[in-house]
Amino acid sequence: MYKHILITLDNSPVDRAVLTHIRPLARLTNAQITLIHVADGFMARNQKNLGESPEMQEDRAYLQRCQDDLRSDGFNVTAVLACGDPVKEILATIDKGDFDLVAMTGHGHRGLADLVLGSVSRELLHRAPIPVLMVPQPA
Repeated sequence: MYKHILITLDNSPVDRAVLTHIRPLARLTNAQITLIHVADGFMARNQKNLGESPEMQEDRAYLQRCQDDLRSDGFNVTAVLACGDPVKEILATIDKGDFDLVAMTGHGHRGLADLVLGSVSRELLHRAPIPVLMVPQPA
C-alpha cells in the first residue's frame, strides 16, 4: 500500500505527533521514510550559496537526530534539508520522488488565523498529487 512516506517536519515539538503516529503504519507496510524540513529563514531563502546559517545548521542537526532515532528503531530512512518556500520545496520533492503518502502535523489554525497566517498544510492538501495524512497537534 504505502512503500515510501514523506514526513514533513517543522523542527518543533509538534513533530512528535506525526513521528509517533507514522511508526506503526510504516512498520505495517514496510515503507521507506523520507524526512523533510524546509529552512525558510532569510539566508535559506536568499543566500544559499554563501553557506549555512545557524538556523540551517540547527535544522540539519535536528533532522539527523530524527533520522537516527527512526533508524535505531529499524526503519529505512533518509532526510532532506530543503531551503526556500516550504510548499514549493515539498511539492518539488514529491515530484522528484516515488512517494505514496505525505504525513504532517497540523497546527490547528482555524478561521481568520488560517487565512492571515497562511498554511502549508492547507496548500499541500489542495496541491499535493498524492494523499496527505494530517495528524492533529496534541492539545
